[in-house]
Amino acid sequence: MLHDHATIEIRRMLIRRAAEAPTRHNVVVDTSPFATASTKGRVLVAVPLLDEPTFHRTVIYMLQHNEDGAFGLVINKPTNETHVRGLDPWMHHLSEPQVVFDGGPVSDDTLIALAALALPAGDEGFTQLDNGISTVDLSTLPDELAESLHHLRVFRGYSGWSPGQLDDELSEGAWLVLPYTPGDLFSHEPNELWRRVLRRAGGPKALLAEAPEQLEWN
Repeated sequence: MLHDHATIEIRRMLIRRAAEAPTRHNVVVDTSPFATASTKGRVLVAVPLLDEPTFHRTVIYMLQHNEDGAFGLVINKPTNETHVRGLDPWMHHLSEPQVVFDGGPVSDDTLIALAALALPAGDEGFTQLDNGISTVDLSTLPDELAESLHHLRVFRGYSGWSPGQLDDELSEGAWLVLPYTPGDLFSHEPNELWRRVLRRAGGPKALLAEAPEQLEWN
């Protein structure tokens, strides 16, 4: 049965309140002039009412967010892609599940690799991000880097926003901005990640993890 307009608006209000509630976790953020608005180094978690199919219940690890725009990688959408031309030497180094992940709708011919390092690595082949996370140069032979890898995941495409676009979506309550753990990026159960991140946040945000798949229907 379709919920009436009042019920839907009440649910929207509860989600907005959850988005404004503090989380249980403190996180160190960029201290640049843009830091108060930047989501870089955190995750965006789609609220249940975000019905855009591409981003339904996604968790996005943010690589950049400034006055020039924003981009990140969806980290909870595994594909069935197990073989990629030119990438075969890397495939057996991937963390489970050993598939390419759908990083987002932009530039789906682009492959981006994230790694957690088991050993300190030099600059060659890696670009450090935060929390021991780095991007990996996939043109490098994996044997040269393998001993430094603890986890590895490859993403096809990414999620991007033009200047001000993500800020507008945040002000509309489309996303929650939450801290992450390195394990989130390489979860063996990515399909459970959306609920797990919300539950970990605690308070009203944790209640969103129990929202039905289709809020408009009962």
